[in-house]
Amino acid sequence: MKRSPQEIQLSSRRISRRAVLLGSVQMGIVGVLGYRMRQLQIEESQTFRMLADENRINERLIPPTRGLIYDRKGRAAAINIPNYRLTMTRDQAGDVENVLDSLQKLIWIEPEQLIKTRDELRRRSPFVPVVVAENLTWEDFSKVAANAPVLPGITTEVGFNRRYPMGKNLAHVVGYVGPVSDFDLKRIAETDPDPDPLLHIPRYQIGKTGTEEKLEDMLRGTAGIQRSEVNAIGRVMRELDRTESVSGADIQLTIDTKLQNYVLARMNDVSASAVVMDTTSGDLLAVASTPAFDANLFVDGISSKDYNALRDNKFGPLRAKAVQGTYPPASTYKMITALAALEAGLITPGERVKCEGHIEVHFNKFHCWNRGGHGRVALQQALMQSCDVYFYELAQRLDNDQLVSMAKRFGLGVRHNVPLSAVQRGIAPDNDWKQKTKGERWLLGDTINASIGQGFVLTSPLQLAVMSARLATGKVINPRLVHSVDTVVQPSGVTGDLDINPEHLSLIQNAMYGVTNRRSGTAYSKRVIWDKYKMAGKTGTAQVVRIRDQQNRRNENRPWEQRDHALFVGYAPFDDPKYAVSVVVEHGGGGGSVAAPIARDIALFAQMNQVPPLGVYPKKERKTVGIEQSKIWGLLDQFDATETVDEV
Repeated sequence: MKRSPQEIQLSSRRISRRAVLLGSVQMGIVGVLGYRMRQLQIEESQTFRMLADENRINERLIPPTRGLIYDRKGRAAAINIPNYRLTMTRDQAGDVENVLDSLQKLIWIEPEQLIKTRDELRRRSPFVPVVVAENLTWEDFSKVAANAPVLPGITTEVGFNRRYPMGKNLAHVVGYVGPVSDFDLKRIAETDPDPDPLLHIPRYQIGKTGTEEKLEDMLRGTAGIQRSEVNAIGRVMRELDRTESVSGADIQLTIDTKLQNYVLARMNDVSASAVVMDTTSGDLLAVASTPAFDANLFVDGISSKDYNALRDNKFGPLRAKAVQGTYPPASTYKMITALAALEAGLITPGERVKCEGHIEVHFNKFHCWNRGGHGRVALQQALMQSCDVYFYELAQRLDNDQLVSMAKRFGLGVRHNVPLSAVQRGIAPDNDWKQKTKGERWLLGDTINASIGQGFVLTSPLQLAVMSARLATGKVINPRLVHSVDTVVQPSGVTGDLDINPEHLSLIQNAMYGVTNRRSGTAYSKRVIWDKYKMAGKTGTAQVVRIRDQQNRRNENRPWEQRDHALFVGYAPFDDPKYAVSVVVEHGGGGGSVAAPIARDIALFAQMNQVPPLGVYPKKERKTVGIEQSKIWGLLDQFDATETVDEV
């Protein structure tokens, strides 16, 4: 059928409109594609280039070398030793079990370690490396490296492990490191929203206790970054660039390990602690607690058997008693009571108080340790003979706030700023403290008990050493444990004068001299007979439980944990004080008979730099000391440093 001209014209118009519409659609599609290509190739090229690089470039943190720790003479206290280890990245391994089977054909891996590895691989992100084996021999390490092509996901690494050459010697001071735990990560995240990425490196070691923990930021260092080109199975083809890590700072402590060795050996058979301070600088020369433990046990993770043995030991080898232990200071506190009364003008040196063995206050009887009484005594005799009744009298004249204020001036009831774990503040109790902790008001009887270092008063051996140093010099001496950081010497611990009347201080010093050098002194039998090395001090016997029956009054008749603590504080030499010493023997008995001879021997060793000769002791003491020294010679090697470096 032949179409009319009108129909042909109408059909042509329809075709033209379709062509235009189709062309427009095509042009639109081409335009969108062109725009998208421009986006991909120009605007987003950097993003996709980075994604492509991630497929072929591997970035790895380079852990820094941990800073070393030395004693004051440059002896190594904490060092780093090579650790050959293997890690596995699940994302690169493919068939994990097949790779582990192949690995086991090459080297022996403990079954317990394989269980732990499988558990970590399940828990961790597939991109996070997990330690499969560590502390390998060079032979095993080489085998794995040579067979790397058939062990996808396995990486050979050379890291460093911490080692403590002195073992027990400085375990409570230096502390130890251990692998970062989930608990550590949670704890750190609470204070740091952007924690160091090093903490996510498998088995990365951080400080757990002691200076290792407290100086972690200095010792850790800064990580480096290595960028490497890898193939499809993750094998490194070549290194592209590297930013080296920065090692942690080297720390030099004030501790003299030779003296520390002797202190530990001297206290070896008792549960005790001792602190030795340099009175000219505040340097802590020895901070010892017995029994001790080998810090090396904790580096790679201690076994349950070993840990339980330490934890369940009633003598508390894991406790750094010198700073963590708090004890009633007993009669060592009487110098504080005496100074508080003297400075307040409430007593004169010559005023005598009659001691009949007890006093009665508000129908309560307070006994002197000497039930027969001391008769009429003045200040210096009261301190030399440790008369309790004299100080009960002072307590009735004193306001307790005056006593607390004096205690804090001498470093008691104060947390000292030393980089050790759980340093205790102790307790210098007042009304506010009692109201808050006991819900009761302060009573006169509380002040009477506090005046002889009993009741609520608690102090640490560190605080008692600080008190001794300040009594010896009249200066504000703060303990210093870090001598230098990367050879930069830290400020001295001596910061000024105590502002105590020199005459009052001299009275106390002469009384302390009398304790160890006058016949009526409580430590006279434990004196030093060579004038050059004579010391001043004060004994203390701290009651742990209240004794209600006469049969149990003798220390040896009670269970160990109910026996009195033995204390001694002092300084030497008397004429020119250089060393302050405090000793606490837990449940040891009398301060004069148990703690005083230990403190005397420690002070002598500090002055002479050797085991003291028998000639410095009274003749009656030489046989006992000789037997003690024969034990010490056998023990010194146990605590002595096995590795040394040049002096810093």
